[in-house]
Amino acid sequence: MKVKRRSLAKTEADWGAIAAPSGYRLASAGLWDLGALQRLEKVCFPQDAWPLIELLGVLIWPNMARCKIVFGEEMVGFAAGQEIDGAGWIVTLAVHPAHRRRGLGRALLMACEQFLSHAVLRLAVRASNHAAQALYRHGGYQVVDRWPRYYVDGEDALVMEKIRG
Repeated sequence: MKVKRRSLAKTEADWGAIAAPSGYRLASAGLWDLGALQRLEKVCFPQDAWPLIELLGVLIWPNMARCKIVFGEEMVGFAAGQEIDGAGWIVTLAVHPAHRRRGLGRALLMACEQFLSHAVLRLAVRASNHAAQALYRHGGYQVVDRWPRYYVDGEDALVMEKIRG
């Protein structure tokens, strides 16, 4: 079952329906954010930050939802999603450690979900990342699979899925 399709080309005004916590701003991300995204990746995922070419791809690949959370002029959160094999996938979600536990992850997750058209939404998360798993469970996701040795250091990934009605 498909959910009504929404355009992935969004302006900052379109994010208004999703509340960012006070002092933060939800905005569209683009190529101009490459340096900030690279810095955020290294802080959030020190063991397996995406290489520069993948970060470039996530910022310019067509039909991909990408949003950021800004505090002052600094990008402190980022998420991207795309449709893969008949499902919407949240391909990355990161919040700077100094800004966690303030609702930013939830806002980024909701923003990505808003633009993915399929009723089935999926994501992969480290088996040891219990805080992220709690965020996703709170958002309606359940573990449906385990990918052994998915991450660079050999840790498994849990595949979580949400079925929208």
